[in-house]
Amino acid sequence: MTTDQTILFSLIGLIFIFLLWGRVRYDVTAFAALVLAFLAGVIPKDQIFSGFGHPAVIIVALVLIVSRGLSRSGAIELLARKVVDSSRSLPTHIGIMAVVSATLSSIMNNVAALALLMPVDMQAAKRGKRSPALSLMPLSFASILGGMVTLIGTPPNIVIATFRESALGEPYGMFDFAPVGVVVAIVGVLFVSLVGWRMIPVDRGKHDTAQELGDLQNYISNAKVPEVSKSIGKALKDLELFAEESDVNILGLVRRGKRLPGTARREILRKKDLVVLEGRPDAIDQFVGAAALVHIGAEKHDSVTAEAVALVEVVVPEGAMIVGRTAREARLLTRRSVTLLGISRKGRRIREQVRNAPIKAGDILLLLGPEEQLPDIVDWLGCLPLAERGLEVLQRNKAWAAVAIFAIAIIAASIGLVYLPLALAAVVVAYVLLRIVPLSQIYDSVEWPVIVLLGSMIPIGAALEASGGTTLVANTIVDWTAGLPTVAVLTILMLVTMTLSDILNNVATALIAAPIGVDIANRLGANPDAFLMAVAVAASCAFLTPIGHKNNTIIMGPGGYKFGDYWRMGLPLEILVVLVGIPMILFVWPL
Repeated sequence: MTTDQTILFSLIGLIFIFLLWGRVRYDVTAFAALVLAFLAGVIPKDQIFSGFGHPAVIIVALVLIVSRGLSRSGAIELLARKVVDSSRSLPTHIGIMAVVSATLSSIMNNVAALALLMPVDMQAAKRGKRSPALSLMPLSFASILGGMVTLIGTPPNIVIATFRESALGEPYGMFDFAPVGVVVAIVGVLFVSLVGWRMIPVDRGKHDTAQELGDLQNYISNAKVPEVSKSIGKALKDLELFAEESDVNILGLVRRGKRLPGTARREILRKKDLVVLEGRPDAIDQFVGAAALVHIGAEKHDSVTAEAVALVEVVVPEGAMIVGRTAREARLLTRRSVTLLGISRKGRRIREQVRNAPIKAGDILLLLGPEEQLPDIVDWLGCLPLAERGLEVLQRNKAWAAVAIFAIAIIAASIGLVYLPLALAAVVVAYVLLRIVPLSQIYDSVEWPVIVLLGSMIPIGAALEASGGTTLVANTIVDWTAGLPTVAVLTILMLVTMTLSDILNNVATALIAAPIGVDIANRLGANPDAFLMAVAVAASCAFLTPIGHKNNTIIMGPGGYKFGDYWRMGLPLEILVVLVGIPMILFVWPL
């Protein structure tokens, strides 16, 4: 093993460790590794940032903007409303939602497809008086399956297609993934619709996190004793008359950042004390007025109750601005006049000191704030609303125009008239000119952590390949499997890639596994397309954990799922994908 290979393998090992650890965001991890690779001399100066101009990076960014346009035009909403009926049986509902999810994911980013359909599914669950846990996991899995069908359905396909161009001279086309992807998606959707959802633990089926968090009787809030107040000098128990009249429960007292023991009923109130309250927002506001208290932050800014307020439940996706920060650190109240009323994490409510609790991906947040500003605030936080509350004004009169423009671009790119990135760029320009996507949302539509991850990992992968590292790995795998049929080696590669994708980012998995697959094919004298397709399918199959794919993280909070819930339906699904995918790959791309 050469020095360059040793350095690159060590860096990739560190990337895997940090991604598994999860404390450092994946884009920061990848970018740091890129810088270290340059400093170590394994990536030349003229190539260190070459990944950010790579076609795969450009296509991913453009697809995300186009997905925003399709969403804002109302085209997806109209489709969802026509097919969703809460009166249908649960298996029928799951089947229809899974088909819609998989179909949308084949033509747009699968994370965006889930974000559009999840509120619809949760509303149907609420009307049907059942837990959304029974249908959210099938919905997420179907969106992942649908992404396998086309080039733009999921970033791993884009990575594989562009890598083929550098390795074999020509990239995959828009629908080259379809023969294998469609069959795998159909079988997978049938499984999650008919059998898979029954494998979700029974207690999850009885759980409704959103309803629990949305129980207005159980909201926790803090009211502050101002500098001048008639309550100063009174015992906390003296406020119980106001509490009874307002239908509010007094839970305790916080002084100088520390909760006093018990309910502190006999404690004398001082200025700047925080009274911990439980009740409806309007009831809490009534009590605050009667007791001459103030909402936190009222001295610096207008209270959130000084104007029309609204409640919204949002789920925190991976990479959101608020992840890893507290409401206090994000200055939600002081900068945005928004109060964080509650957090639900893995089906468990965090009720005390919510403003000081670090937010995690998958959390459900209950926000109270100015009604007119909530859409901008939710977008600023990078969160997804759990219910349809009119947070964004859809331009339904432009739905067909948005669909037509996108369809024309895809057809033109598919038949070779226009280079795909240019076709997608033309769609973005058209959407901006027609104001389907405002200029202010262009950059917000792009998932920058994924872009940084791609741009950072591409040069590292290229350096590993140039140093002979991928050939070394390929030779090792071939030596270990000596004597086995080529189809067995193909299956092993698929299983290894699938396992990595369950615990690592699927883009990083595809970037590392693609060159290894081609090197194995060359060593065996087999068709490299078969091995690339196996990597593409496997890299997209992250069904065992909530961390393997962003969609699985998004549904964790709303569904009240635990880490160990995913493999129950995910393991048989992955086995099914291998059993169906390998024969289809061999049929379409013979060895």
